[in-house]
Amino acid sequence: MNKVSINFNRFLKCSLIGIVTGIANGLFGSGGGTIAVPSMVLILGEEDHKAHATAISIILPLTLVSSFFYVMSGFVNWSLTGQVMIGGVIGGYIGAKLLNICPTGILRKAFALFMILGAIRMIM
Repeated sequence: MNKVSINFNRFLKCSLIGIVTGIANGLFGSGGGTIAVPSMVLILGEEDHKAHATAISIILPLTLVSSFFYVMSGFVNWSLTGQVMIGGVIGGYIGAKLLNICPTGILRKAFALFMILGAIRMIM
């Protein structure tokens, strides 16, 4: 394989990951990271810490697009948004700091546990 086909294959994988992540984010209001992080690690071979940090960067523009449509449709509870946003900003800061010191093995296990608990909660 030449370099052009390798780059095209990676571009195609990245695009497909982005499309699926965007659909999940738009449809469920979140959840893009649960698709983006494992996809970047397992399909693209990215390191866990970089995958988590990159997922946050990817989700920002996805969330802005989705938010626009949610706001235009009148689905946003602004009181709830403001209240949760305060905690979200604080939690985001703490999480970003913890990512810098968290070993990969613990990060993977914590992320997997979070996904499993979320799945169980959604089923019940």
